[in-house]
Amino acid sequence: MSMTEKLYAAANEVYQSCGVDPQKAMARLDEIPLSLHAWQGDDVVGFEEMDHALTGGCQVTGNYPGRARTADELRSDLDAALKLLPGKKNRVCLQSHEVDFMKKGQDRDTLSIENYASWIDWAKSRGIALDIAPVYYSHPKLDHGLSLSHPDAGIRRFWIDHTKACREIGAAFGREFGTPAVSNVWVPDGFKDIPADRRAPRERLLASLEEIFAKDIPETQLLDAVESKLFGIGVEAYTVGSHDFYLTFAAKHNKLICLDTGHFHPTESIADKLSAICCQQGKILLHISRGVRWDSDHVLVLNDDLLDLGREAVRNDNGSNLFFTLDYFDASINRIAAWVIGARNWQKALLIALLEPKNGLCEAEYAGDFTARFAKREEMKSLPWGAVWNYYCVSRDLPTDAEILGPIGAYEKDVLLKRQ
Repeated sequence: MSMTEKLYAAANEVYQSCGVDPQKAMARLDEIPLSLHAWQGDDVVGFEEMDHALTGGCQVTGNYPGRARTADELRSDLDAALKLLPGKKNRVCLQSHEVDFMKKGQDRDTLSIENYASWIDWAKSRGIALDIAPVYYSHPKLDHGLSLSHPDAGIRRFWIDHTKACREIGAAFGREFGTPAVSNVWVPDGFKDIPADRRAPRERLLASLEEIFAKDIPETQLLDAVESKLFGIGVEAYTVGSHDFYLTFAAKHNKLICLDTGHFHPTESIADKLSAICCQQGKILLHISRGVRWDSDHVLVLNDDLLDLGREAVRNDNGSNLFFTLDYFDASINRIAAWVIGARNWQKALLIALLEPKNGLCEAEYAGDFTARFAKREEMKSLPWGAVWNYYCVSRDLPTDAEILGPIGAYEKDVLLKRQ
C-alpha cells in the first residue's frame, strides 16, 4: 500500500466516524462541471485579424514566455492543463475573439459557428463541451468606453448584432454537444468620473438587452447570463451594468445572474449572495477569480473567501442552478500552472465542503447553542481533507499537487519557450 493510500485509509476512518463517506464526496465532485476560461492562455488578446489594443478595463500583468498566438496554440495549452485536472464534466469557455479564423473584412457583428469549426472538432475529440462570451473591449467601436449603452444608435447596433451572433453560436454549441452552452454578457460601459446623467445609459442598455434576448432560444441549447461590475480601470466612478441593474434584469427576464468574485467591494461576501438569490430567482453563473484591493483577476488561492464560496455552492447547488467558470488572467507566471493551480483550488474548496460533517452543526444552531456551533466549525478545520484530495487525484490517474510542476515544466521547455 502506498503512502497516499495509507493516509487516505486513516482519513476515511476519521470521516466515517463523523458520518461522512469520502467515496461519495469524490464521486459527487467528479460530476460537478467546471468551465475553464480560455483567455488565461492568450492574455485576453484573441486571434482576430485586426490590430486592436487591449482596452475596456481589461489589463493583463506580465510577459511570461509562451502566450498562445493562435487558436491551435491555445488548444494545445488547454490540452496540457486539462490533462492535470480531475472531473468528468470539465468544459472550456471561449471569448468570441478566440476564433479559428475570420473572413476578409469580417467583424464581430457577423461571427457565426463557421468561425469556430476547429474548436468544435477539438472539443468533441476530448469529450468536453464549450461555452462562449461576447467581447465588447479591444475594438474601435468601444467608443468613449461605451458599447450597448452608447448614445449613437449605429454603435449600439454593431454590439447588439455581435451579441445576437454569439447567442446563435452558443446555441449551436449546445446542439453539437448535447448540453446547453452558457453565453455570458459583460460590457465594460461606464465613466471614469461622475456622469451628468446616470439613468439614460441604463435605459439604452436595457433597450439593447431586450432586443438581444427577444429571440427565445431553448434552455436545452443555451443559457443566457448577464454580469455586473462595481468598477474597473477607466470606469471608477460609474458602471452602467451595476449589480442592482442586472439582478433586477435577470429576475425579470429569467436569465442567469453572473457573479464575478472580483467585481464587488473587497469586503463584500459573494458567498452570502448565493442562498439569497437561489431561494428566489434561481440560476447563478459564478465567475471565480481573486480580487486584490480591486478587480485584478488573480489566480485562485485556497483562502477563507474561496472556502466559504465552495461551502455555499455545495449547499445551494441542486445540479441545475449553479454554473462555475474560472475568470482570471495572469501573465506573470506560467499560464498552464495558473490554470491548473487555480482550478484545483476551486475543486479543493468544493471537496472540503462535500466532506463537511452535517451532523450536529445545524442542530446546534436550531437549538440556539451558538457555542457548540462555533466549536464544531473550528473542529472541522483540522479534518484530514488533504489526504482525501491526494487520493482523489491518484485514484483518477492524476498527479498530486506536489507533482504537477513536472509535466508543466516539460511542456514549457518543449512547447512554450519555442514560441519566442
